[in-house]
Amino acid sequence: MRAINLLSATTLFAATMAGAQAAPNHTALGDREYAAMNPTNALSHYEAAIEADPKNYDALWKASRSAVDLGSYDQTSEKRGILYKNAELYARRAVAANPNDAEAHFHLARALGKNALTLGPRARIKYGTDVRTQALECLKLNPKHAGCLHVMGIWNAEVMRLSGFTRMLARNLLGGRVFGSASWKEAQRYLEESVAAEPDRIVHRVDLAEIYRDTNQKPKARTQFETALKLNVVDFNDHHYKAQAERALKAL
Repeated sequence: MRAINLLSATTLFAATMAGAQAAPNHTALGDREYAAMNPTNALSHYEAAIEADPKNYDALWKASRSAVDLGSYDQTSEKRGILYKNAELYARRAVAANPNDAEAHFHLARALGKNALTLGPRARIKYGTDVRTQALECLKLNPKHAGCLHVMGIWNAEVMRLSGFTRMLARNLLGGRVFGSASWKEAQRYLEESVAAEPDRIVHRVDLAEIYRDTNQKPKARTQFETALKLNVVDFNDHHYKAQAERALKAL
C-alpha cells in the first residue's frame, strides 16, 4: 500500500511540475501572438497556460485582456457576451492571485465596464460602481497607470452623458451614490493624464477628443482626432478607433 501511495504521490508531483513548466511556455507563445495582433491565438495560449497552472497571474490578466479585445467589436452578441464574462472571471482570478498589482485591477475594471453594456439599467449601475472601485484601487497602486486613468475618464464621461433624470435615479434609488461625484472636469483631467502617460495610444486620443467634443471644445477635439489618425497601429482594435476618429471628424 505504501508503495502504491508513493507512486501516486510521485505521479502527482510530476504532473504538477509539467503543468508549471507548460504555463510559462504557453504564456510566452501568447505574448508572441498578442504582439502580432492575433488575439484569438493569444487567448488560446493564455487559456492553455491557465489550464496547466490555474493561478498563473500573468496568464490570467492577459487572457482577460485578449478576451476583451476580441469581444469589443465582435458582431455576434452571444459570443461577445461570453468573451466579456470570461474576461471578468479571468480578471477576478488575477486579482485574487495578486491583489497588490495594478494590472489585475485595471483588467477587472475594463472587463466590468464591457460586461455592463450587456446588462439592464439596475445591474449596469452596480457594475458602474464596481468599475470605479477597481480603477481607483489600480491608481492607488500605480497613480500613473494610463489604462486606469483612461477608465476613470470614461467613467466620468459616461455618467455625465446620462440624462439628469437617469443620474438622479442612479443616485437615489439604485444605490449608485458615487455617480454624484462624476463631472466633465474630472473626465477631461483623467483622459488628459492618460494621453500624457501614453501619447502614442490611439484610443486615449479618440476618447479625449470625444470629451472635448461633448463639452463644446471643438478645436481641441479636432486636434486629438487628427493626431489619432496619424499614429501608428499598435493594438488589435486600432483600426476601429481610427475609423471612429475619421467619422467624428467629418461630423464636427
